Amino acid sequence: MNVQHEYTICLDNVNDCCFFCGQLKLKRNTFFMTKEPIHLKASFGLYAILHLFLLSMVLVANALPPVIRVGAIFTEDEREGNVESAFKYAIYRINKEKSLLPNTQLVYDIEYVPRDDSFRTTKKVCRQLEAGVQAIFGPTDPLLAAHVQSICEAFDIPHIEVRIDLEISVKEFSINLYPSQNIMNLAYRDLMMYLNWTKVAIIYEEDYGLFKQQDLIHSSAEMRTEMYIRQANPETYRQVLRAIRQKEIYKIIVDTNPTNIKTFFRSILQLQMNDHRYHYMFTTFDLETYDLEDFRYNSVNITAFRLVDVGSKRYQEVIDQMQKLQHSGLDMINGMPYIQTESALMFDSVYAFAYGLKHLDSSHTLTFRNLSCNSDRVWSDGLSLYNYINSAAVDGLTGRVNFVEGRRSKFKIDILKLKQEIIQKVGYWQPDVGVNISDPTAFYDSNIANITLVVMTREERPYVMVKEDANLTGNARFEGFCIDLLKAIAQQVGFQYKIELVPDNMYGVYIPETNSWNGIVQELMERRADLAVASMTINYARESVIDFTKPFMNLGIGILFKVPTSQPTRLFSFMNPLAIEIWLYVLAAYILVSFALFVMARFSPYEWKNPHPCYKETDIVENQFSISNSFWFITGTFLRQGSGLNPKATSTRIVGGCWFFFCLIIISSYTANLAAFLTVERMITPIESAADLADQTEISYGTLEGGSTMTFFRDSKIGIYQKMWRYMENRKASVFVKSYEDGIKRVMEGNYAFLMESTMLDYAVQRDCNLTQIGGLLDSKGYGIATPKGSPWRDKISLAILELQEKGIIQILYDKWWKNTGDVCNRDDKSKESKANALGVENIGGVFVVLLCGLALAVVVAIFEFCWNSKKNLHTDNQSLCSEMAEELRFAMHCQGSKSKQRPALKRDCIKCAPGSTYVPTNVTMPNLGVHYNYFN
Repeated sequence: MNVQHEYTICLDNVNDCCFFCGQLKLKRNTFFMTKEPIHLKASFGLYAILHLFLLSMVLVANALPPVIRVGAIFTEDEREGNVESAFKYAIYRINKEKSLLPNTQLVYDIEYVPRDDSFRTTKKVCRQLEAGVQAIFGPTDPLLAAHVQSICEAFDIPHIEVRIDLEISVKEFSINLYPSQNIMNLAYRDLMMYLNWTKVAIIYEEDYGLFKQQDLIHSSAEMRTEMYIRQANPETYRQVLRAIRQKEIYKIIVDTNPTNIKTFFRSILQLQMNDHRYHYMFTTFDLETYDLEDFRYNSVNITAFRLVDVGSKRYQEVIDQMQKLQHSGLDMINGMPYIQTESALMFDSVYAFAYGLKHLDSSHTLTFRNLSCNSDRVWSDGLSLYNYINSAAVDGLTGRVNFVEGRRSKFKIDILKLKQEIIQKVGYWQPDVGVNISDPTAFYDSNIANITLVVMTREERPYVMVKEDANLTGNARFEGFCIDLLKAIAQQVGFQYKIELVPDNMYGVYIPETNSWNGIVQELMERRADLAVASMTINYARESVIDFTKPFMNLGIGILFKVPTSQPTRLFSFMNPLAIEIWLYVLAAYILVSFALFVMARFSPYEWKNPHPCYKETDIVENQFSISNSFWFITGTFLRQGSGLNPKATSTRIVGGCWFFFCLIIISSYTANLAAFLTVERMITPIESAADLADQTEISYGTLEGGSTMTFFRDSKIGIYQKMWRYMENRKASVFVKSYEDGIKRVMEGNYAFLMESTMLDYAVQRDCNLTQIGGLLDSKGYGIATPKGSPWRDKISLAILELQEKGIIQILYDKWWKNTGDVCNRDDKSKESKANALGVENIGGVFVVLLCGLALAVVVAIFEFCWNSKKNLHTDNQSLCSEMAEELRFAMHCQGSKSKQRPALKRDCIKCAPGSTYVPTNVTMPNLGVHYNYFN
């Protein structure tokens, strides 16, 4: 019973709808209706009964025919081959199991055609269509497959393929189990990035091989990879490989015909391109099937991908059953059966077709129709069958099989690596995951004890030095820190080495004018050396083109300068203990205190005394603190000698006490610092830091030419360093040196500062007492062992360096070559570190504050004394307090040597106002002698 239409019954009361497809037109999971829906009003019970009835009718109608014919096209060279055996065995297994298609038998119709004969292939396909095949498998030849696919597309017949298809566009009615080339190019790219390949050669054979790798070639700019592309065939293998060797390219992608791989292997052996430096990546999925005996013991790197999932239960089950067949189509690898990729894909394609039929059986009836190439009629059920195959999910021999628009998707491929004696799985790759390496050590073979590496270095004390013995040869010619370090690493990692000196004696610096590198960096980039062990700084520019291990020594840039000469003896060196501003402040304090003492002595009434104490009734008084006496008193106390003058008033005594304390502190500080100046040798240091260098032009400065220090100043964004670089660049011929020895020699000649790395600076300073380091370090960096990009030695050597550091071996080597060589300079570190500096305001400025505070207190006390004396005199004078204070103030201010003050009760004259100082009896009236007190009634 064939249902010719599609019915849709929509039940309004339950808001539900179910689809019964009689003639299903399904394309890319889309339903196409052929009639309008029929709307029925019914109760829920009626809906259920009607639903069950119609469902039973459809299930009875939708059944596969008992026999389904499938066609297969194989080329003549594939007759009775492995692919055909896998195709036949898959159909046999499906028919025998009965679990997938219990009521249907598959019958195959096989045709053989010559390669490149599209006409005969077309006739064979048309004959199969007339016989009523429901699908066509093959062929694997790309030219014939294109013709078969166009015929299948014209008649709506599913076309199932297992070949490489370079076309990106979607093909109607085509199912291809072979991974698309653009996805495989992603796998190649990801693995190249993981292995850090920077220079790669691609060898392809077929004319379309270049199109296969076009995505990979276009992504080379993104990966920063240089690619060398050559087409080759068995006659030109050796020529192409020789050209690659001359270009010193050691990473090679091989995309050749699998039948010619043995010839390619032979060419590799003939050219001796099979040592540890070379790494070959083959695009074939069946590298395991080839004899790799000649490559197992010379550490050559061979990598490939494998699509067959040999670890799955499905694979083991199928292989065990296929071994029982007489023509199983299996290969034997190390005594184990193995099915090639093309055969496995053919097996999985048959099962994908069977799963499509199974899903179609549940909802559709497959009708037969004999087609003719002379007619334009198509198979009406072909589109439905194609969609069900496209949506099938199968666990096959090549892993999980899924399709998107007829192309394989979400597959997983194993990564194989020739490891020691056999080729093994070391990881896998998936489109959405990328490279996942389960055994990273596989790319760094541990069986390498017999490998001899070329180690590039540069002569530099104490890292690498050439012994003076001319009879020595080989590695015995060299000694130094790096030589001992290399020996320890080689013993731990396990390799032999040969030391060579870099031809141009340069570490390596980028030359923008030529867009190239020089020195050791160039040797590593061009693969003329495997390692570089020297005092080589790790920086960004070098790391972008070569690899570095973990640093074995940390350092920075320092300034090497000649020890400054002693300061010449000067006539007034005794003034050095105090700064010039302190001397000026002391002089100012001396003048200020002297005048303050004079004024307060004149101001205070207690400093006026009777010059003749025996004559108590005399009216003559005098003040001992004149201008000259005030300065003499201050001078005597400052020099600790005394002056014979003693203050009487409280205010003047406060001034004197503060001055005594001031003199004590100043003289004690001066004496202590004078001793330091007399015992410490003074040095003239014209520069103290990099900023001092940049701000002057008398002392020239430079670096090692072609080194990382020069690169640091050239690329620095710091203003001071940019200024220094402009200075050095303008005087390039005179400030740059070829070696550290030349730089140290120029420093010893004087008037030159050498910017060098701190480790070398320490080595030079410890061996010559005339050298010293100026300031601190300008940056921080490290020395590392350099390797070419993607070298398998970097990680192993890094681990060895970390272990040597933890054990203290590197520190022992440092002490050996820096401190324990017997030629270390014995400098007086105490004299070097001690330095006498003049005392400034920040040291003894407090004593001036104390002095000023004392003077302020003395002024307050003097005012109090003045006011108190004025109030006391009110009892004898008939004046007001203000009038009395005014009289006393005028007397103190205007009596310069001779001044008098007149009061109502008495008159007091200054002794110096009288013409003489002769004693006169009291009964004699002498109005102009001294100070007279006249009493009135």
